[in-house]
Amino acid sequence: MITIFYKDDKQILRSNDMAMLEELGHNDILWIDLNEPNGNEKRYVEEFLQFPLQSRAQAEEIESSSRYSETEEAIFANSNFLIAAPNTYNEEPVSFILAEEILITLRHSPLRSFADIERRLLASHRIYPTGYHLLIAILENRIDMDADMIEVLAKEVAHLSKRIGLGEKVDEEILLDINQLQENTMLIRENIIDKQRVISGILKSDKFPGDIYSKLNVLMRDISSLINHTDFSFERLEYMQNTVLGLINIEQNKIIKVFTVVTVFFMPPTLISSIYGMNIELPFAAIGRWSFPITLGLMIASFLITWVYFKQRKIL
Repeated sequence: MITIFYKDDKQILRSNDMAMLEELGHNDILWIDLNEPNGNEKRYVEEFLQFPLQSRAQAEEIESSSRYSETEEAIFANSNFLIAAPNTYNEEPVSFILAEEILITLRHSPLRSFADIERRLLASHRIYPTGYHLLIAILENRIDMDADMIEVLAKEVAHLSKRIGLGEKVDEEILLDINQLQENTMLIRENIIDKQRVISGILKSDKFPGDIYSKLNVLMRDISSLINHTDFSFERLEYMQNTVLGLINIEQNKIIKVFTVVTVFFMPPTLISSIYGMNIELPFAAIGRWSFPITLGLMIASFLITWVYFKQRKIL
């Protein structure tokens, strides 16, 4: 789908008719948003711009030159936007193109950041006089959403830490929860660093309006703060993981200790019963009916002696 935002009598109008590109001039159009476009819509935009749009594969490349680049015709920027999914996040690559103060965005799924900026643009278009301002607004909105994700993640980490602190049974499920939170933390951190690379490229450029650079410096400080928060969350998860593994080892040691003690307790009685199981002449064998009680008494006595020994050594 294509959405064209254009100026008309000091207001911003929106149209989904790609034929509008033939009627409007470059000075009239502010933003062309391509959301899951078909081949015909992409060709229309490419003919309007007189250069090809980036493919999804190009938008997903991680090289610095692929995240931000400039040519005589346009400025290209690519960034990944996180979409919340059950227990994790999915990355959606987004391409930004700036040509003659027109912003062209290419994406393949609906994104909340774009919906927010669309509402703001239609409500107060004077804040976004050019496509440059729209690009910075989208990135700023996305970074705010990343900050919200980090806040939610921090609450999940705190809740899991509380579960462990309250003595909840530690098992495989808790380890899997910690591992999933670690994966989410790394995803958010990589996503924030991705925005940092794009904004660093913009800061090095001299093609953007002068009033934008002060906002970019604020965004860079915000990004640095968010990276520190994700690092703290990851370190906290590592500490929790080590704690859970330590508790599991303690539980396993207790189980092994029980089996060891029981085995040692029954070793002397087993030895006596093994001796009296031999087919040879043994003490007390000729006593008659008292031979079994005496042998049983020896076994019980050996058991008690072992128990007293362990008790005095405080092993039990």
